[in-house]
Amino acid sequence: LSSINCPVQCSSFTTMIGTCGHIVKYEEMKEVVLKRIPETKISGKEGRQGSFEVEIEKQLVHSKLRTLAFPDFEEVAEVVEDVANGGFVRPIQKQQPINCCIM
Repeated sequence: LSSINCPVQCSSFTTMIGTCGHIVKYEEMKEVVLKRIPETKISGKEGRQGSFEVEIEKQLVHSKLRTLAFPDFEEVAEVVEDVANGGFVRPIQKQQPINCCIM
């Protein structure tokens, strides 16, 4: 159980998901965030190929198009939790290892 007391929309984020099987990564990230902050409003929508763009409170915090990597989902959850507790949105610094590259 989360110890956060806040309205349902205390924090929200949207992910732009590319068409290259990124839906699985989106679902993994969603699970990590909701496990830590169950009241978070999360949405995902299809974006351009190869994209995985994460916005928290309408601020871009991670771009796979820029980094070529998926964000560290635990850090995403940490930032969402900080925002839910009144903190500021900040960029995601950590990322997952890049283990696949198509040239």
